[in-house]
Amino acid sequence: MLADIRVFFSNRGVLEVETPLMCQTAATDPGLSIFVTQLACSGENNPQARYLQTSPEYAMKRLLAAGSGAIYQITRAFRNEESGRFHNPEFSLLEWYRPGFSLGELIAEIDALIRSLFDAASPLQPSATVDYRQLFDAHTGLDALTFDPDAYNACALSYGLVDAARLCGDQHGHWLDFLFSVRVQPTLGKQGVCFVHNYPAVLPSLARNKIDDSRVVERVEIFMDGIEIGNGFRELTDHREQRARFENDLAERTRRGLPSIPIDARLLQALEHGLPDCSGVAIGLDRLLMLLTGETHIDQVLAFADGRA
Repeated sequence: MLADIRVFFSNRGVLEVETPLMCQTAATDPGLSIFVTQLACSGENNPQARYLQTSPEYAMKRLLAAGSGAIYQITRAFRNEESGRFHNPEFSLLEWYRPGFSLGELIAEIDALIRSLFDAASPLQPSATVDYRQLFDAHTGLDALTFDPDAYNACALSYGLVDAARLCGDQHGHWLDFLFSVRVQPTLGKQGVCFVHNYPAVLPSLARNKIDDSRVVERVEIFMDGIEIGNGFRELTDHREQRARFENDLAERTRRGLPSIPIDARLLQALEHGLPDCSGVAIGLDRLLMLLTGETHIDQVLAFADGRA
C-alpha cells in the first residue's frame, strides 16, 4: 500500500517530505488528547516540554510558506486516547497539500488515490459528494446551521439517546458531532467513497470560511463503510483569523479543565509571510488498510498494536 501511494504521488510530481514528530507545540483543538514529554537536558529549573504530534500539519504549512510546492508525507502520529476498534494511540497518517487546488480538485485527487488502491482487487462503486447540511437534515430533521437546544434534545430523545443533553450541554458543535456520529455516519460510504463537504463553521477546523456563507467552511470528510478515514480543508491562510481560532481553542480547553497548549508562533509567522492558496488532507492509513483487507479491527492490520510493542 505504501509503495503504491508513493508511486501515485511521484507520477503527479508531489514531493515527499519529513517533519519532526516531537515539537515545542501541538494542535490546540480541545477534542485532541496529546502526549507530552520533557527534554532531559532542559534541567529542573528550565523545563522544556515537547509534544508528540497529532498531525504534521503545522510543520508542513511552514514548508509550503517557504516555497516547497506540492508536498506529501507518510508519518506516524499520536493521540493519547484509549485503543479501540478504529484507533491505536500511535498510528500511520498520510497528509498532503496542493497549492492552487480548490476543494473540489482535492476531492477528485483523493478519489483517484483511493481508486488506485482498491480497483485492482475490488472495484469501487461511483463516489458520492454530499452537503453536510442536507445530509444532517435528511437523517435528523434538524438544521445544522441553526442551533435550537430543545429541538436537538427532542431529536436525541426520539432515538433513545437519553444522555445527549448531559454530554453535549449547550455547545452546538458538540451536538452536531454527537448526532452526526450516531445517526448519520454509520450510513455513509456503504457502496463506495462518500465525501461530505460544506461543514458548519462551529465545528473545529483549520478551513477557510466560504465566501458566500460565513456559517460554512470549506471542509471535507471522507467515509467508507461508515468509517471516517480522512479530513481535508481549503486551508485557512489569514494569520489573524488563525490566531483567533487558536485563542478560542485555548479558552475552550480552559473551560473543560484541559491542559493549555502553547500557540504555534512559527506557524502564525509563516501565515503572515504568506501561505499559498492551497487545499490539504490527512488520511488514516491503518483504517484504510482495514478496508483494503476486509478486517474489522485495527489490531488486525498492526504488527504491534498498543500493549504489544
